[in-house]
Amino acid sequence: MVFEKLRNGLKNKVVNDYIVALDIGTEYVKALIAKLDGDKLNIVGVGRAHQELSDMYSGAIADISGVVRNCEEALTEAESQAGLQAKHVVIGIAGELVKGVTNTIRYRRPQPDRPLDSAEMEFIIEKVQERAQTKTQKQIALETGNPDVEIKLVNSALVSIHIDGYKVSNPIGFQGHDVAVQIYTAFAPMVHIGALERVAEELSLELLAVAAEPFAVSRSVLGTDANSNFTAILADVGGGTTDIAVVNDGGVEGTKSFGIGGRSFTHTIASELDLSYDDAEKLKVNIENSQIKPSVVKDVNEAIDKTLEVWIAGVELALNEFNSADHLPNRILLCGGGASLAKLVTVLQKQDWHKDLPFTKKPTVHHINPSEVIGITDSTGVVNDHTYITAMGLLRVGYDTMIGSSENDTIKDKLNRILRI
Repeated sequence: MVFEKLRNGLKNKVVNDYIVALDIGTEYVKALIAKLDGDKLNIVGVGRAHQELSDMYSGAIADISGVVRNCEEALTEAESQAGLQAKHVVIGIAGELVKGVTNTIRYRRPQPDRPLDSAEMEFIIEKVQERAQTKTQKQIALETGNPDVEIKLVNSALVSIHIDGYKVSNPIGFQGHDVAVQIYTAFAPMVHIGALERVAEELSLELLAVAAEPFAVSRSVLGTDANSNFTAILADVGGGTTDIAVVNDGGVEGTKSFGIGGRSFTHTIASELDLSYDDAEKLKVNIENSQIKPSVVKDVNEAIDKTLEVWIAGVELALNEFNSADHLPNRILLCGGGASLAKLVTVLQKQDWHKDLPFTKKPTVHHINPSEVIGITDSTGVVNDHTYITAMGLLRVGYDTMIGSSENDTIKDKLNRILRI
């Protein structure tokens, strides 16, 4: 295979202080290679390859060999630009069966006068994860109709700690009776994770981490500040799914996903105008082109509006499930190829879809710009829009996984390290 030959030519330049991010999307595979430089990452190689219709289904891999071929194409392009091969890879996972929730566990300490130590905190965190796994297992079993479905923890992050009702940033050394710990956990079916592990193996890469993509997007904008007060709703509109994360005061409150993305709009256009999928995609992408007949533009816009109604209802339903929140953030940040559709942004900005949700005011909407991603720079000049944000977030997860402990770490950093798998 031509890609194998190209990659084999770089084998003598395999290096360890570089990370590959593979964003295996429904429409495109994106590969970023970044160099670790202190506490920063610098992107030195970028590659992209188109996926066939049969390669992915609802954000999950449907054809491993097809996806491997596309990953190889994107990776070869990135490696060629970087002039080297990286060894470690982080791969994103998305889809409706990837469940990300924030759970709170209240732990009544048998010895409230004894100061809390790290061992006791580890025990409490373990209990939170056990509870979250049991809950998620039941939920996925119900949705798939398979009571024996196996799931695996893919990401965890500390959201908050309260002792006897008081929020603390460092619980170590505190006395108290009631410890409430909030932890975000994301689980995915083993069948999906197994497919990603196979992809990494076929590409001769060492799998550093698998990351829930909405979690990766949140990592892209949160950076390394453990005390961040960043608050927003993040919406990653891909080809097959829309993934939503709610972030409050630097903590991920939860993630939701529903199976409507860019391809849904294309399918509706193809069906309404009796076109092939490829022709419908061309019309959708070029709808602003003045050379298209006004009658065709009208028909395409009507088809887009039909899917938009269903999509905005999906957004409303997903946000409605964050019923533990007193109020939702008044800022919506968009990324992903599907978010390039101008009408999608307009409907979020202008319609009253938000009125029955706990917003304190009408939310503002804008795309995430790569310049807003903390601690990641791009020396290629290629990473210039919102479609690369998820892949940049995967680089951040890779950085989180690779760094060792430091004397300057906060307790939140140390506890988050305990949470990593």
